[in-house]
Amino acid sequence: MGAMKKTFKLDIEGKNRDRVLEATKHEIRKYVKRQRRVPLPEGVDFWDFDCRFGTTAENATEVHFATITGLIDAVANEGGGAFYLELLAKEGRRTARPIGTGDAK
Repeated sequence: MGAMKKTFKLDIEGKNRDRVLEATKHEIRKYVKRQRRVPLPEGVDFWDFDCRFGTTAENATEVHFATITGLIDAVANEGGGAFYLELLAKEGRRTARPIGTGDAK
């Protein structure tokens, strides 16, 4: 299973900060797409990700995968120069919803 552990710099001399931010998000999306193309082992429903995010590797904490883009934007909007992201692919299995918790009307 794949892993991405990287500190992304947002302030690169001679480069537009907004373009660097977009290129960073693109690189993360590209990694996720590539990982999701890996054939699933028997009994696995999808690729899931354990995520850690912080301004440095030392202060990174566990976060939900769906919040990553918002966290990146928050660092950029606060003027942060870099952030650390760790994505660890893991096997995901769907769980049956308990009866009575669906969207029934």
